[in-house]
Amino acid sequence: MKSRMDYFKVAPDLMEAMLHMEKTAKGAGLDPLLYELVKTRASQINGCAYCLHMHTADARKLGETEMRLYLLSAWRESSLYTPAERAALAWTEALTRIADTQHVADDIYEELTRHFNDREIVALTLLVNAINAWNRFALGFKSQHPVP
Repeated sequence: MKSRMDYFKVAPDLMEAMLHMEKTAKGAGLDPLLYELVKTRASQINGCAYCLHMHTADARKLGETEMRLYLLSAWRESSLYTPAERAALAWTEALTRIADTQHVADDIYEELTRHFNDREIVALTLLVNAINAWNRFALGFKSQHPVP
């Protein structure tokens, strides 16, 4: 598969907005491993190989285990994730799949509030929005992940 374009090269000024959103999400105080799990899970749902390659590698560099990465798509059936991670993953899935339901269920939000304060919930929502936007850039322009 061939990339359609290098959107950073074509429109660096426009991509500054995405980079600013990314920098803001990354600096919002969420746990770095949770940050990578959320990005990986949304990228799994969206089928974005480029972002999956990047965020699983970043997670490993932070000390994430292979087993937790392998089981991430089945997190509901695994005991490897904390209650806070589970709440964040449910929120990630609900927001990523919002077109399927047109809402986020109250129980998902209520569970999220048990583990995160309001600012953290806003930060998590920004993060989910950022990775979904990055997935759309990568998928739309057929960005290629590095070949090992």
